[in-house]
Amino acid sequence: MTTQSERADRIIIFDTTLRDGEQSPGATLTVEEKLTIARALARLGVDVIEAGFPYASPGDFEAVQKIAQTVGIENGPTICGLARATKNDIKTAAEALKPAVNNRIHTFLATSDIHLAYKLKKTRQEVLDIVPEMVAYAKSFVNDVEFSPEDAGRSDPEFLYQVLERAIAAGATTVNIPDTVGYTTPGEFGALIRGIKENVPNIDQAIISVHGHDDLGLAVANFLEAVKNGARQLECTINGIGERAGNAALEELVMALHVRRAYFNPFLGRPADSTEPLTNIDTKQIYYTSRLVSDLTGMVVQPNKAIVGANAFSHESGIHQDGVLKNKLTYEIMDAESIGLTHNQIVLGKLSGRNAFRTRLIELGFELNDTELNNAFLRFKEVADKRKEITDWDLEAIVNDEIRQAPELFRLEFVQVSCGDHSCPTATVNIRTPDGQELIDAAIGTGPVDAVYKAINRVVNIPNELIEFSVKSVTEGIDAMGKVTIRLRYEGKVYAGYSANTDIIVASARAYLGALNRLYAALEHKKQSSLKETNPQTQADPLAIA
Repeated sequence: MTTQSERADRIIIFDTTLRDGEQSPGATLTVEEKLTIARALARLGVDVIEAGFPYASPGDFEAVQKIAQTVGIENGPTICGLARATKNDIKTAAEALKPAVNNRIHTFLATSDIHLAYKLKKTRQEVLDIVPEMVAYAKSFVNDVEFSPEDAGRSDPEFLYQVLERAIAAGATTVNIPDTVGYTTPGEFGALIRGIKENVPNIDQAIISVHGHDDLGLAVANFLEAVKNGARQLECTINGIGERAGNAALEELVMALHVRRAYFNPFLGRPADSTEPLTNIDTKQIYYTSRLVSDLTGMVVQPNKAIVGANAFSHESGIHQDGVLKNKLTYEIMDAESIGLTHNQIVLGKLSGRNAFRTRLIELGFELNDTELNNAFLRFKEVADKRKEITDWDLEAIVNDEIRQAPELFRLEFVQVSCGDHSCPTATVNIRTPDGQELIDAAIGTGPVDAVYKAINRVVNIPNELIEFSVKSVTEGIDAMGKVTIRLRYEGKVYAGYSANTDIIVASARAYLGALNRLYAALEHKKQSSLKETNPQTQADPLAIA
C-alpha cells in the first residue's frame, strides 16, 4: 500500500480528460480517439489516467478495456475507472480494468446535505454504512481503491471526517476531495484539506487527492492552496475541459509547480533550492498534448489561455518587445521551449514514401491500422501537391481528420459552389445515402457555407439546430489547411463534426455531414432500442460482457 508519507515530497498527476473532460458538451470521443489521447498522456508522464466510466455504456467499457490493454503496461500509468458506490458499477469497472498492470477503481458517493436530500434521498447513517461496504467490495478486485465524497466542498466537515475514516479503514488508498460545483475559494479549500489532515485519525494511510471545477475561475488556485495544506494528488484535465466551466487545467498546475518550485518545495518537505521536479510530467510534451486534445474534442483553446494559448508567449507592447529582446526574463517567467513550443519543422514532402510517412506518425504518437494509414497517406499526397511545406501540425490534422470521422452513413461525393460580391451564393452537393442512393441537390444562401448546408439539409432531411461553426488554420500562411468544427443540437444533445482541408468549403461540408451522421446514428440507435423494448425477448444485456 502506498501511503501519504511515502509520496509526501511529490505531486501525483491524475488526468481525467477521458472521463470528466469528455463530459464537455459535444466533446464525445470514439474509442480510437481515446486511445490516441491515452498514449499521449502516457508520454506526457501522468501518473494516473481515468479512462472512463465503464458502467455508463458498452462504448465506455470498451474504451477503458482497450486503454488498460494498450497503455496500462509495465512502468506505464495506472489506469483508473469510475464507479458509483454500487456493486454492478464496481464489478463492471473491475472487469474493464483487468488487463492493466496497475489498475484503480474510483468509487464515489455524495456527502453534502443537499445531495443526500434531493439526489440520493438517503440519511447520513445510510451513507456511513454504504461507503465502507462498497470500498471493501472494490478492494476485493484491486489493491488500489480511490474514494470520493461527492460535493465535499459543501459537506459538513464533521460528517466528512467520519466518511473518510470509514473509507480508509475499509481499504481506500486515496481519498479524493471534490469541489464538485466549483463553489469554494482558495482559503476555504485549503482549510478543508488541513481539517481533514488534522481530524481523520487514519489519514496517514491514504493519499489526499483533490478534484475541482472552474465555475468561479478558482480551480487552479484552490488546488495550489490544497497542495500547501497536504494534498498530494491533483485531478485535472488537458486544457481544463470538462463539465460546465471545466476542470483545473493540468498544464497550468504543472507549470505553476515548475516555475514556482522554490516557493512550493518547503510545503513538500524539500529545501527551497531543490531542483528536483515536483511532478513526473515531461513538460515538453504539454503543447503537443494540448493541441491533440483540442483537435480531437473540437474544443478550441482561446488565444489568451495560460500556458498553451496562441498569445501565451506573444508580446505586442513595444516596451515588452524591447525588454524581451534584451533579456527574456524581463517579461517571460518561462521559456516557450519548456512546454514543447518550437517552430514547426518541414518533415515530409510530396516525394516522401509510405514508410517515412508511417514512421513520422509513430513518432507523433499515432498508431494506425492499414486502412487508416492508406487513407491518411492519400490525403497527405493530396495536400503535398498543393503545399510546398508539410509540418507536423499538418500531419496531425490529416490523421485526426481520418481517424475521427463518424461512420459514413451519408457520404459526400462532391460539393461545388458559386459566389462573389455581385452574385447569389449557390451550392450543389452530391451525397450518397445510407441505402446507396446518389442524390444531387442545390440551394442558395447568405454565403457559400450557408448554401452548402442548406443543400445538404435538403438531401439528408434530419432536423437539427446549428449552434457552432468555427474555422481555424492549422499553420500560418495563405495556403494553410483549415480546420472546421461543427456542433449541432437536437433534443438537448450536442453532436459534433470535424474536418480539415486546404479548401475550407470542402472542410465545412465534410464537418457538417460528420455531425449529421453522428446525429443520424443516434436516432437509429434510439429507434432500435425502442423496438427492443417492445420485444423484450430480443433485448440483449448491453453489459453482459462484464
